[in-house]
Amino acid sequence: MPGNARHHLKKSHLMQPQEFSRKWSPGSPAHNLNERAGAQAHFIDLCRLLGVPEPADPDDYCFERGVTKTGSSATRTDGFADVWKRGHFAWEYKAPGKSLERALKQLMM
Repeated sequence: MPGNARHHLKKSHLMQPQEFSRKWSPGSPAHNLNERAGAQAHFIDLCRLLGVPEPADPDDYCFERGVTKTGSSATRTDGFADVWKRGHFAWEYKAPGKSLERALKQLMM
């Protein structure tokens, strides 16, 4: 893990692998949440599991970021990424059983 990223999180905010697995495994109440209800909670838990900061900056690392796809006017927003980190990634959630191809198409920028 780069630098001391894990040390920047309070110990109470870290999540153990067993806790993450129990919470998000098939059949659990969290696993049955729809995309909108579960996406942010799942990503926050993933950050806590990995010991990395959670999204908190609308200009650099956030939830529900408007994105402009390649070939679009720079001032036009074509959609939203569920999670976005400038210069690193855009992340699109899909409910279990939904098309990952559709998620990729939503993010193709």
